[in-house]
Amino acid sequence: MNRCFFRKELSTGLLLAVVSLLANQSGRAQIAACVPCEQMQHLHLPEVTIHTATLVEPGEGDPVPGRPHCRVLGVIGREIQFELLLPSDFNGRFVMSGGGGFVGGVSNGLRGLTDGGYATAGTDVGHAEPDPSKWATFQMERQLNFGHMGIHRTAVVCKNLIARYYGADAAYSYFFGASRGGGQALMEAQRYPEDFDGIIAGAPAFNWTGFSAKFIQIAQKMYPDGKLDKPVLGDEQLALLQSRILEACDERDGIRDSILSDPEGCPFDIETLPMCGAGAPGPDCFTEAQLDAIRAVYTPLVVDGQLIHPGFPFGGEAEPNGWRPWIVGEKGTAGAYPSLHTYFGIETFRHLIFNDPEWDYATYDFRNLIRDIRYASHYLDATSTDYSAFKARGGKLLIWHGWADPAVSALDMLHHYRAVRAADPDVDEYIRVYLLPGVLHGPGRGPDHVDWLTVMRNWVENGNAPGEVVASKRLDGRTVTRAIRPYAPPAEVTPGSDIPAMRNRQ
Repeated sequence: MNRCFFRKELSTGLLLAVVSLLANQSGRAQIAACVPCEQMQHLHLPEVTIHTATLVEPGEGDPVPGRPHCRVLGVIGREIQFELLLPSDFNGRFVMSGGGGFVGGVSNGLRGLTDGGYATAGTDVGHAEPDPSKWATFQMERQLNFGHMGIHRTAVVCKNLIARYYGADAAYSYFFGASRGGGQALMEAQRYPEDFDGIIAGAPAFNWTGFSAKFIQIAQKMYPDGKLDKPVLGDEQLALLQSRILEACDERDGIRDSILSDPEGCPFDIETLPMCGAGAPGPDCFTEAQLDAIRAVYTPLVVDGQLIHPGFPFGGEAEPNGWRPWIVGEKGTAGAYPSLHTYFGIETFRHLIFNDPEWDYATYDFRNLIRDIRYASHYLDATSTDYSAFKARGGKLLIWHGWADPAVSALDMLHHYRAVRAADPDVDEYIRVYLLPGVLHGPGRGPDHVDWLTVMRNWVENGNAPGEVVASKRLDGRTVTRAIRPYAPPAEVTPGSDIPAMRNRQ
């Protein structure tokens, strides 16, 4: 099939509409001329340089096997690197991938979709190194690119290149990101509503300064000596903590499976945990310092009456990818840092908030927090509750989150969603939220796989708003599934009062 034409999957009406838009002055419909792959490198676009444009055939060692495609590598502006894969048999759909963590290096986790006829793209959002100590300090352009400009500029350029290559715009455009990529997803919907028709945000790291502050608060209790060498909690305490929580709440859904279906509704009280006599640590009890660290994880961070972060829900404390790598830490987890919380929290404060490589987490005074994060929050955080422009253009947003996520709190995402819902009671027309029990920041005990792109396409292209979805997981050679309904907040919960009241376990 001529690559200038969309695949037959697209409706006849849509194809005729595209042809009509490209009709010449005499009224004779025609597809605009396509730019061959080898000539894409010579296109002249403002502040865009195409380094290479290579036609890749199956079996030539490219990371995407099976389907011929044109691989375009380029740079936008001073240093936003990007990759765009253009399949020979285009299905009319563009899908862009988000990046995780501090990104660094071109991130296109959706390359495999090129085999299905999708044009896919990814970017390094303006820096090749993942650690902000190497790219962020006093580098305002890079900080802005990381915050929101890198994804937007890459989306605009790639959509233009798609039109040049195929002779017509993509019929539909989608964005799919998780973690920081999920934060990028919310940022796109809030700041650049015209970029994508459908946006999928997984475990969105959208409240970047808020959760970084929470990480610092936890670190001060987990490593109170300021040396980041030995956490106050060990594996025995994590196992005991999880067992007590499961004892209280595991069977509230009628199933004993070590998964909390509704962590919000779990009535477990931290103050019922057994205290160690004379303050001596032991495997069957907790010292006051250990309880302080646990409280710091679960309870909200509130400064001057303002909720900065709601804390983390119960669940996943002793799981292999739960608290140990993220919250408690162990040697070698994140380079010089013992935990991923300390890595992301301290690096953010040093290089994106204070631009001070010597900033010390242990002596930080949270009374100054709101003033200190105000500037960085403007470009790092996607916390606006105004999605009106995205709604007006017909955009759709799917958010999914693991209930047991120890990295990005599901409670933080829910607080944001409730605030959006309070501002617009019709939010279900364009945003749906799914919470996955037992799922961490990645796999956990609970089923975590859902074909979100198919769900989104059905919503955007066919008008079928998603209801129940089925999550699946391979476990011990068999597939287990769980039906997940869209989240609906309790009627009595109102934004501004929900999280602090609900987590009143100081």
